[in-house]
Amino acid sequence: MAGMKAAIGDDIWPVDLPYRSPFSNAIYMAFDFAKQGHLVNEERTLNSPGYFEDIQDPAAVEEFPWPDPAAHIDQTECRAVVREIPPEYAVLGVVWSAHFQDACAAFGMETALMNMIAEPEIFRAVINRITQFYLKANGIFYKAAGNSLDAVLIGNDFGSQSSLMLSRELIKEFVLPGTKALVDQAKSHGLKVIHHSCGAIREIIPDLIEIGVDAIHPIQALATGMDANGLARDFGGAVSFCGGVDAQNLLVNGTPDEVKTCVHKLRRLFPTGLVISPSHEAILSDIPPKNIRALFEATNETEPG
Repeated sequence: MAGMKAAIGDDIWPVDLPYRSPFSNAIYMAFDFAKQGHLVNEERTLNSPGYFEDIQDPAAVEEFPWPDPAAHIDQTECRAVVREIPPEYAVLGVVWSAHFQDACAAFGMETALMNMIAEPEIFRAVINRITQFYLKANGIFYKAAGNSLDAVLIGNDFGSQSSLMLSRELIKEFVLPGTKALVDQAKSHGLKVIHHSCGAIREIIPDLIEIGVDAIHPIQALATGMDANGLARDFGGAVSFCGGVDAQNLLVNGTPDEVKTCVHKLRRLFPTGLVISPSHEAILSDIPPKNIRALFEATNETEPG
């Protein structure tokens, strides 16, 4: 991996929080909420019936077999995965802590969103219980890693292509209190916090800034309101961004020169406070290698074109 990172000029090394349970080796798959069947091969869906689908009594929340993160996180392994990274890299702990998405899976997404309005106490009880799981898990990781971590990535998807998936008011009432607790915990360990959410999330960027988020991932370039010019103008001095190189059309269908032009524009808009990357979580298989090369060449040129 180090050879590839050196070739493309990548100076960040992501590390997943090590989690080993009988059915999952990923912290983002810690809960088996499936009402029919069980999780298989780390696949999950948000629109299947969840354990809490028909439960309305908040007191029943503890009847679910909640996993204890301390039983599935080895502190020795945590120390090993961060300390084996070459010292020239910034170390990013990928903890996700997707308490909102997990709460949606706990009920089934449609039921979860309905419960936020019709049965708010049961939704709040479930999402708070999930948040406590992540706070404990992350605390184990942070303590074991010591000063080897520089930043962490947490996140929940709030946006569709054209708008938020639910109102800003509901996000602020039910989701951001848990997010703030997770941010505060990371900050107490001296860490920077990157918050992930795909989609059109411009409306809640001020709220993410208010609770202490240091960087927002990604700039989904074609989503409504996520134009880099506007983001730089309105938020460039208050928060950093990751992304901005459109992975829906440009990287797939554009030319290498068009990709480079986009990267150069982003570098001018964000001379500091930007991590250049595709406007998605990863480089997908439909992107031609020549455009991947153009992305990294333009990112590492001494002078933008």
